[in-house]
Amino acid sequence: MKKFFICLTFFCANLFALEDVYLQPQQFIQQQFDNPPKPQYFWITAPHKEALTKILGHKPRKLRIKYWATPEKSAWILEEIGKEHPITTGFSISAGKIQQVKVLIYRESRGYEVRQDFFTEQYIGAQLDKSLDLDQTIDGITGATLSVRALNKMAKVALYLDKQLQLEEVHEQKTAAAKP
Repeated sequence: MKKFFICLTFFCANLFALEDVYLQPQQFIQQQFDNPPKPQYFWITAPHKEALTKILGHKPRKLRIKYWATPEKSAWILEEIGKEHPITTGFSISAGKIQQVKVLIYRESRGYEVRQDFFTEQYIGAQLDKSLDLDQTIDGITGATLSVRALNKMAKVALYLDKQLQLEEVHEQKTAAAKP
């Protein structure tokens, strides 16, 4: 009987410590760039906070978001709660379109199918429309509704943030060109 309780305790402890690491975040960044740039931070100022709140359905949990960028693309590692735990996902964006989505760390007890290529490949080529929605329909997975919603939100956030970087770059170029 004592062995049973020891085994049960061990099993339950492992159940609550669920964390499947499919790819380390730094490995994802290495895959996106031949020579990864230094990480930078996107600060969530008031206008961005409002847009991100609309996308997420709640206020952003961070004041800044780490990203890696070259003139050709940006990479973002984002987290969003599925049902109870955060899902860590990497996004690669180029020319305002999603190039790649990888679930890096999955902590939920179900819905893990969102990490499969058959699911994440649906995001390739997706863009953000004017109402801050994806311009493509993403088919859900039975039993993984909240995980799918979390990935959809993160995809929108990555596209929104990349667009802001592009707008900032255009503004800087115009400002530099206007100087005598």
